[in-house]
Amino acid sequence: MASLPVYDSSGKEIGKYEIDPTEIASSINKQLLHDVVVMYQASARQGSHKTKSRAEVAGNKKKMYRQKGTGNARAGSRRSNIRRGGGHAFAIRNRDYSYRLPRKAVRLATRMAMAGKIQDEQVLVLDSLSMDAPKTSAIAEMLKTMGLEGKSTLIATAEHAPMVYKSARNVQRVEVLPVSDLNALAILKPHRVLVTREAMDQLKEKTSSATAEAKG
Repeated sequence: MASLPVYDSSGKEIGKYEIDPTEIASSINKQLLHDVVVMYQASARQGSHKTKSRAEVAGNKKKMYRQKGTGNARAGSRRSNIRRGGGHAFAIRNRDYSYRLPRKAVRLATRMAMAGKIQDEQVLVLDSLSMDAPKTSAIAEMLKTMGLEGKSTLIATAEHAPMVYKSARNVQRVEVLPVSDLNALAILKPHRVLVTREAMDQLKEKTSSATAEAKG
C-alpha cells in the first residue's frame, strides 16, 4: 500500500491518498514497457531523409573513355557511386517508421508505467485543479511551493482542461494531459507526475473494469 501526498491548488500538502499499486497493475513487465516506449519513439521519427541514387544525380550517362588502351581502370558512367558527385549505391529513401503493438498490450503498459511511478514515490495527488482563466503564474507558484520548479512534470487531469493547459504551456518542462490520453512514454518521461484526485479515481475505475473484462 502506497500513501501519496495530496496537495491543494496552492501547492500545500493537505493529506494522503491511499492506493495499492497492484490495483493499477498486478505486476510490472520491463520488457513490455521498453517495447511500447520504443514504439512511441519510432512513431515520432520524421523519416524524411533521402539521398540520390545514380539514376537521380546529374551527369552524362556516356562511357567516360574507351574500355581498353588508355592505361586507366575500366570506367562507365560518371554517375557511378565510386566517383565524386556520383549517386549512392544504396540510396536512403523516405520511410514511415511507425508501427503499432496490440491495443491491450499498449493499455497494459500505461497502467504498468503508472504503477511503477507510484512504487517509486514519483506520483503526487492534487485535490483539485480548475481555473476560470489562463494564469501561468498560478501554475508556476504551485510547482515552486511543491519543490518542482525546473523539474519535468506531467499534470494529469480528469478531463480536457483548456485553462489549465494554457496556464502551463509556457512553464518549461511541464505537460498537461487528460487521463484518457495518458500513455507509457508520457508517464515515464517526466521526473514527477501530478494527478488530480478525480483523475486517479477514474484510473482506478478503468483498471478494475479492464481486469473484469480480462477475467470474463
